[in-house]
Amino acid sequence: MRLLTQLETFRLRTLVSKGVEVALIEPTVTGLQKSIMDATQPFRDFLRQTNAHDYSLQGQGPEHKRQMRSYIITERRAYDSKASLYRPNTKTGDPRIWFSRLGEFCEPNDLVGVIYFRGSLWIFNLTRLDVHSFVDIDGPFKELVDAYTQNGNEIADELLGKLRRIAAKGFIPSSVDADTAVGRLLEAELNIPINSSRKPDYKGIELKAFRSERNNRLNLFAQVPDWQISKYKSSKQLLDAFGYDRDGVRKLYCTVSAQSYNSQGLRLRLNDKSGLLVEFSQVIPSESALVWRMEKLSERLMEKHAETFWIKAEVIRRDKRQWFKYLSVEHTKSPILTQLDVLLNSGDITLDHLIKEKGLSAVEKGPFFKLKHGSLPLLFPPSKEYKL
Repeated sequence: MRLLTQLETFRLRTLVSKGVEVALIEPTVTGLQKSIMDATQPFRDFLRQTNAHDYSLQGQGPEHKRQMRSYIITERRAYDSKASLYRPNTKTGDPRIWFSRLGEFCEPNDLVGVIYFRGSLWIFNLTRLDVHSFVDIDGPFKELVDAYTQNGNEIADELLGKLRRIAAKGFIPSSVDADTAVGRLLEAELNIPINSSRKPDYKGIELKAFRSERNNRLNLFAQVPDWQISKYKSSKQLLDAFGYDRDGVRKLYCTVSAQSYNSQGLRLRLNDKSGLLVEFSQVIPSESALVWRMEKLSERLMEKHAETFWIKAEVIRRDKRQWFKYLSVEHTKSPILTQLDVLLNSGDITLDHLIKEKGLSAVEKGPFFKLKHGSLPLLFPPSKEYKL
């Protein structure tokens, strides 16, 4: 896909700032003539992550073609269309898509925006539609954006109400005295069971509570490396190679950054061509100790933080316990996935290992990818802040 113009970028940001998730696709001259477009990897990821369609589960050939209701939105009205999603029998069955009547509303190399909402695909010409104006003018585009936003806000408003009732209690004692106490207490107050689920905490909204007096990094998500393409095939092997002995136990508790080597001689490096994030050793910089696929990290980021409440809490110590008062919420939506590699390279996102020997094996909490405090605006569109 070609680069966006300054105006197209401005229009796209207008939608993102309202929490609307948009995928882009570019019809070519040949595509418009033959009524066919390649479903690029980012577009396929969008369809899969929104539960609209998963090409990886679709067979090849016309008998496996899927059709979806779609609409083409202009300044004045929404036109009925139909999306055809299929994989041809030729070659490896590269995924294809087409929207009926699309050629009536765009020229070759226009950028077409696609929104998935209530089981349908909504299409508009980002190059030619004045998105910034029409989100505020009565008409089909404003109706779509308002409905999309309202649908998401119902759950957020429900959760915000519960958090304000919790905050009204003032300082609440925690049953545990640990770094995780601020989050565990909040989950207990919301009657959310403690579990190891990778899914967001509250009806699709992830909760991240943190202490107000700290400038600690914010925990984004945990993701194990791709062991198949890594030199070390387990946390135990990594621990054996780079760990240290403390209090009779072998550990590897460390932060790894792309900016410099840590005390264990480990560093991150992003390979743009291969789409791999590599953790390597200062001793042999060419060796890939551990490897993550950027596609997988982007998927985890979107899965975990499609919508998040970052909740600030004040803490005091009383009767040898931690007491928390929840103060405010920063509400983010739809991380900017293209920023992930930028923030890894800049050191704003780092990796934490928490590996400890246990008998003949090892246990690891993570590895955790964490965001530098104050860097939320670099990863997410403009957010909403609420006082509790």
